[in-house]
Order: sequence, then C-alpha cells, then structure tokens
Amino acid sequence: MSFVAQPLIGDKAAAYADLAQQLRGLLGDERDLIANAANTAALIYNLLPGLNWAGFYFLRDGELVLGPFQGLPACIRIAIGRGVCGTAAATRTTQLVADVHEFPGHIACDAASRSELVVPLLRDGALIGVLDLDSPLPGRFDAADQAGIEALAAIFVSASGAL
Repeated sequence: MSFVAQPLIGDKAAAYADLAQQLRGLLGDERDLIANAANTAALIYNLLPGLNWAGFYFLRDGELVLGPFQGLPACIRIAIGRGVCGTAAATRTTQLVADVHEFPGHIACDAASRSELVVPLLRDGALIGVLDLDSPLPGRFDAADQAGIEALAAIFVSASGAL
C-alpha cells in the first residue's frame, strides 16, 4: 500500500477532519493493534506541529505499559492514577494540561515537555490504554485539539483488534 501523508492546513476543525480521513485510509482493513498504534503515532507526530512526543500506553496487568510512539525514549510503566496518563486512565476522561509543572504528580519523562493531552482508549466501556501527546510549548493544546485527538483515538480503537 502506498500512503502519502498530507500536512495539516487551514482551521483546526478542518485540519483534524483531514487528519481523520488520512488515518482511516492509513489503517484501512488492518486489525493489528501494535501496527495500527505505530502508524497512528507516526502520523500524528509528523503532521501536528509543536509536538515532542506522541504515542500509546496500553493497560497490562493493572498498569499502563509503553506502546508504539514517536519522540525521545519514554517512561515504560505508569501506575493507574499517577501523572497525567495515569489520571486519564483512572478517570477515563481526557486530560488537557496547559502546564505540566502545575499538574500534581506529573511524571517528567522528557524535561522539555510543558503541555500534555491524554485521551483514554475505551472499547465497550473497558479501558485498553491511553493516547498521549506532549509539547515543549506551554498551552499548546486547546478544546479543538482535544476534540480532534479524541476523534482520532476513536478511529484507532475501532480499527484495532485486542491486545
């Protein structure tokens, strides 16, 4: 399969709609969770400006374990309820953090990260992991980014099989 990613242009809602279309095309009929996570992380990392990390943590034996990502090496295991990722997992709600230094218990895997957006991945109400985006820019993420990334996470979950 040949795939050429198109960079995001225009307003955020239109840009995320375009990115969602690209992700659907990229994942196609593939059901492998790891392959789809790798391609999803690569697409997001390379097409969204201002990121220094994009990737997945999957729930395994009661904790989040590092999955495919783009960026510098990351923390391997995160306890549920700890840091931004663990909080998203525990609450099953998206965490949009303008300044990670103000988030109680933030885990600094990359000291350059200043803002973070973490979307829980749910299948039939059950937590399977989180999609995590980090930026070196304070306040990088807003409500439009949250809605766009939540839509991408839903496409990923729908396209991917079990762990």
